[in-house]
Amino acid sequence: MMPDFSPGTVAIVGDGRMGRALARSLREAGVEVRGPLGRGTTGEGADVVLLAVPDSEIAAAAASLAPGALVGHVSGATTLAPLAPHRAFSIHPLMTVTAANVDFAGVPAAIAGSDAGALAAARGLATLLGLRPFEIGDTDRAAYHAAASIASNFLVTLEAFAAEMAATAGIPRSALVPLVQATVTNWQDAGAAALTGPIARGDDDTVARQRAAVAERLPHRVPLFDALSDATRELARTVSEPAA
Repeated sequence: MMPDFSPGTVAIVGDGRMGRALARSLREAGVEVRGPLGRGTTGEGADVVLLAVPDSEIAAAAASLAPGALVGHVSGATTLAPLAPHRAFSIHPLMTVTAANVDFAGVPAAIAGSDAGALAAARGLATLLGLRPFEIGDTDRAAYHAAASIASNFLVTLEAFAAEMAATAGIPRSALVPLVQATVTNWQDAGAAALTGPIARGDDDTVARQRAAVAERLPHRVPLFDALSDATRELARTVSEPAA
C-alpha cells in the first residue's frame, strides 16, 4: 500500500466507459480530477494525464499534450513507446469495464513505467483505485494481452457456440449459466484438473455423436468443434500423465 501517495491533479482523456470509471473512482479516492476530457486536449496544468482512448489513438492523443506532465495509458497490449517523449507509465486493469460505476477493488492490474518514478506513480495510482498491481515488461505485453483475450473474449465466443447449439434443441441460454459458473469456479480451484466430460473420460462414441449433431444442425461450426475437441484431448492427456 502507498497511503501517502498523491498524484496531484489528474486529467483523464477519453469520455468512454473506462475514462468515466477512472474519473469517478479517483474522485472517490480524494484525487483532483479533470475530465473526462475530449481527444486533442493539451492537459496543460495537470500533473498526470491518463489516456483512456482506443489503442490506435494513443500516439495522437499523447502528441497533443503539453510537455511536463507524467503521461499514462490504460492499454494492455500497447507498449510505452507511443507516449514518447513524455515520461510514461501504464495501468491496465485485468477486467472488463461495461459501465462507469465499475468497482476496481481487488482487481489485478498490469503496470509499467519509463523510469523508477513513473513506475512508482503507476503503482500509487493503481493502489488508489483499489487495484492489485503487478509489473509487465514491454516484451511480455503481447503474450499478456493474448492470455487476457483468451480468458475473456474467447470464452464469450465459446459460450455463444454452446448457446447456439442448445437453441437447436429448444434449450435457453440461461440453462447453461450454472454449468458455466461452476466450471469457472472449479478451474479457479483446480486449473486443468477441473476438466470433465466425455473426452476426459475417453468416451469417443459420445464425442462422435456430439460431432454428428453439430454437423447436422450447425455444419459451419464443425471446424470449431474439431479444434476444441483436439485441444481438449491434448489437455486431458496432460492432466492424466503423472508428473516426471
